[in-house]
Amino acid sequence: MIICVLLFILFFAVSLREWYKYSQEKQRLMRKVENITLFGKHDVIKSESTYTKFLKKIFKYGDDFSDLGQRINFFSESHEVEDWLQKAGYPFDLSVERFQGIKIFLTIFGFLAGFVLLILGFPFSQYAMIFLPIAGYLGTILLLKNKAKSRQEKLRYDLPDFLDTVSVTLQAGVGLDQALREIVVYFDGPLHEEFSRFNQEIDLGVPREQAYRGLLKRNDNQEFQMLIKSLIQGMRLGVPIATTFKLQADEMRRLRKEQIKEKAAKASPKITLITTFLVAPTAILMIGGLVLLNTLFGENGLGSILG
Repeated sequence: MIICVLLFILFFAVSLREWYKYSQEKQRLMRKVENITLFGKHDVIKSESTYTKFLKKIFKYGDDFSDLGQRINFFSESHEVEDWLQKAGYPFDLSVERFQGIKIFLTIFGFLAGFVLLILGFPFSQYAMIFLPIAGYLGTILLLKNKAKSRQEKLRYDLPDFLDTVSVTLQAGVGLDQALREIVVYFDGPLHEEFSRFNQEIDLGVPREQAYRGLLKRNDNQEFQMLIKSLIQGMRLGVPIATTFKLQADEMRRLRKEQIKEKAAKASPKITLITTFLVAPTAILMIGGLVLLNTLFGENGLGSILG
């Protein structure tokens, strides 16, 4: 028994040593590849989280209800869903057909969940049979809309830094296509996805203006649309592209400051309402309660006097 335990410890230590050597060699090889190809972490396919894999498996059940979902399309016409998916970047490998099926699947699941709660005798379960299916249907639509909105906000946030980097690269004499290829790898998220697709379309022979129009169609962010329209106008009129990028970056930073000031101005009344109707009454009740307890049960309170 002692020999087996010692052998286990020995082999376990050897395996840890070999695993450490493997991880070090892997990191060294990855750094070498990045230095040779000039591609970094943003061009390596990212491993999906367990949550993402779970959602993808659940969403596959929507394929069985896609035909029914395309017929029952209240608040979710197919052309609207396509527009939302484009702006959200097609999350979780969703398509129009799969999304239409998911909302029906979640509606049925909500009804079954409410029915189970009713059988088990949970309170308000009769209302759950009504509201859970509605939440499954409308919640799917609202989640996709929120995903599209979040992606557009992320695009707005990263755009000024991206434009500054491209402007400096263009002023150094690098062409636009080459500048986009070299810079986009250092950005993550919607910017990386959109301009990578733009470069692929140019490589496949898509006319540049048509590729620009595709960017406009896939993104409704105001600043991004302003940039693409300026590039189209500059391409037609022959305006230097580097100047366009620089001016757009300055303008977007100014707009960002104005938006921050606007949000700060809107936050002040909300904080005042919370302080007035929540914090202040709670503090008054706590102080009043302590005074009352001290009056009744303190050393010189009514309780000791009556006792």
